[in-house]
Amino acid sequence: MSLQISKRIITLSTGAPRASARTGVPGSFTAVVISAVLMALAGCGTQQPEVPAPRPDEVKAKIVRLIPSNIPDRQGWATDIYSAFDALDIPPNNENICSVLAVTVQESTFQATPPVPGLSKIAREEIYRRASRLHVPRFVVDAALDVKSPNGKTYSQRLAAVRTEEQLSAIFDDFLGIMPLGKQLFGTLNPVKTGGPMQVSIAFAEDRRWEYPYERKGSIRDEVFTRRGGMYFGIAHLLDYPASYTEPLYRFADFNAGWYASRNAAFQNAVSRLTSTKLALDGDLIIHGSSKVGQTEMAVRSLASKLDMSESAIRNALERGDTHGFEKTELYKRVFALAEKRAGKPLPRAVLPGIRLESPKITRNLTTAWFANRVNDRYVACIKRAGG
Repeated sequence: MSLQISKRIITLSTGAPRASARTGVPGSFTAVVISAVLMALAGCGTQQPEVPAPRPDEVKAKIVRLIPSNIPDRQGWATDIYSAFDALDIPPNNENICSVLAVTVQESTFQATPPVPGLSKIAREEIYRRASRLHVPRFVVDAALDVKSPNGKTYSQRLAAVRTEEQLSAIFDDFLGIMPLGKQLFGTLNPVKTGGPMQVSIAFAEDRRWEYPYERKGSIRDEVFTRRGGMYFGIAHLLDYPASYTEPLYRFADFNAGWYASRNAAFQNAVSRLTSTKLALDGDLIIHGSSKVGQTEMAVRSLASKLDMSESAIRNALERGDTHGFEKTELYKRVFALAEKRAGKPLPRAVLPGIRLESPKITRNLTTAWFANRVNDRYVACIKRAGG
């Protein structure tokens, strides 16, 4: 009850004294009691003054404090991080700040264009591998790489000297523009799928190019390799989507495996329990870009009669697997209801995806779960430093 409404009721209750029709208590006494009660209720309902939002300089100072002390230009990093939060309308609270810092430390130790060990060899091997799939002889590839590029050096020389993904990306762009075989050898091969200080997906950034708040001179790919652009798109990918997770651990997994991968892996786990089918808990509910029926969809279809759903209805629901709305579908609700009834206990609504990380840059046997747990350890340490 608001204070304004309470005052109006009190005024109406304190007229000329008269006995209560139900109790026989004098009206003046009744009015006093009612007034006291309503005043108490009014006090309980009074809104407390809102705590003012922290000023931008206060937020930036906190970010500077939480960034590892050995990082150069912490003030510059803090400015770009705060600008991204502001542009995306994401609250710069301790949890969000520490999530961003944890991913950035893990991915690049705060380097806009982090060097990749052995990148030159990795890139050349990928070029040869792609060429062999197209039945292009290696000597033809070598001849193409011996052509001079726009900066006067041959592509082979530039490739031998490459240290960062930004440099490698520039080589690909040049080659695509002037060489007849450029698109065949480099176009779909480019191993630079992620970039910037948060190693965000370049495809994700290009999909959101219309929302980019800064003036740019080059391509969105170029912007990803800048500090401001890499942080903007990285923060958007990490935090700018609704999720029902109760722990940031699963957002960290999604950052690596794709939005809602952790939730979808939990759904696959429930389906696997119901059907006694071993499913890959990878978060992929359908074969994207294809009408073919994948393993998860096939398993769900086998439950059609128990779910009281047609195959088309099942497919329609599964196609919403990359949205927050999937968990509102009847399919999601019925699968979990059946699975939990069989298990006799609640089942998790988020599971770390069982995905092995594959990239020309990765030389160890790493998984999405490994990545998420590493980032989460950094996040927990940051929260402690923040006093959270």
